[in-house]
Amino acid sequence: MTLHLQERLLRWALALATVLAAAALLLPLEVQAARIKEVASVQGVRSNQLIGYGLVVGLDGTGDQTTQAPFTSQSLTAMLQQLGVTVPSGTNMQLRNVAAVMVTATLPPFAQPGQPIDITVASLGNAKSLRGGTLIATPLRGADGQIYALAQGNVVVAGAGASAGGSKVQVNHLSAGRVPGGATVERAVPTPLAQGDALQLDLNASDFATAREVARVINDRFGKGTAQAMDGRVVKVKMPASPDERVSFLADMENLPLELATPSARVVINARTGSIVVNQSVTLGPCAVAHGNLSVTINSTPVISQPAPLSGGQTVVTEKTNIQINQEPGSLIQLPAGAKLTDVVKALNSLGATPGDLLAILQAIKAAGALQAELEVI
Repeated sequence: MTLHLQERLLRWALALATVLAAAALLLPLEVQAARIKEVASVQGVRSNQLIGYGLVVGLDGTGDQTTQAPFTSQSLTAMLQQLGVTVPSGTNMQLRNVAAVMVTATLPPFAQPGQPIDITVASLGNAKSLRGGTLIATPLRGADGQIYALAQGNVVVAGAGASAGGSKVQVNHLSAGRVPGGATVERAVPTPLAQGDALQLDLNASDFATAREVARVINDRFGKGTAQAMDGRVVKVKMPASPDERVSFLADMENLPLELATPSARVVINARTGSIVVNQSVTLGPCAVAHGNLSVTINSTPVISQPAPLSGGQTVVTEKTNIQINQEPGSLIQLPAGAKLTDVVKALNSLGATPGDLLAILQAIKAAGALQAELEVI
């Protein structure tokens, strides 16, 4: 290869590198693909919580002890009176086959009378197990006090247990269970879907960029002026007139793809379990960290003081306590700046700290201004 040809190839390589570098500078921010249904919901189209109080009968001696749960016998007496059975006053009923329970259910949107929904049954007293029991008719009420469903059926408990002679073996939780399709809807909840000429989309998280992107995508698909971003969480959308057209409009709209910008940097800390979750936007500035473990050990040994024979003294039991405090030395470790999530993870792993220690370290780094993220403790 001649020298002239080598110079030409070198110039071409330099020109190509320059073009690639310029293109990298012009690339947009990292985006995430999502659909409108995953970042927003239609206002008014929501589920409702139902709750009720009932009795589970047919237990094999594992029900409530009426001496410790008197409301069980009171509830059974009231139910028997409604069925025409009068219980003499002062009767001490020992009902080991009955348990008072709380019944909860979720009424889904657009649920109509006659449709079944699942319910959860949980013991309210001191019943040992609800296995094999049957929930008798229990009305389920909403937050307004109205009855929206009626529950009844056999309780399914995913567990087993046995006890004898002071020993006990138990698998899973026995004082709660479910009844699949155990409630029947008696009243429908109206929704604003067919009311007015517009609906409101509520974003799952307040973000002005997401609200603008949702409005832009809807306007590009259905025409300018169809959607309008009201603030960082609300997008107002004009709707067709007929219900059939509205359903088709929503089916097409909620599946429109979005290009979401990189979310704000956030570190979520669960103080109860020691879990730490860091998203991809978290960056770390240069800092130095020193962390040492402090352990306190307390040993207690019983000591028996035995008096001499025929001395008339008493045997005394005391304790000899030994307390040790050990503080491990912690060296000062320099953490380099990290602009990517992998760099932040490597820097935190270099500390060799446990998740519990990282809780305190991250808070200290944030206070020092080296952690560019929002700390959220749950």
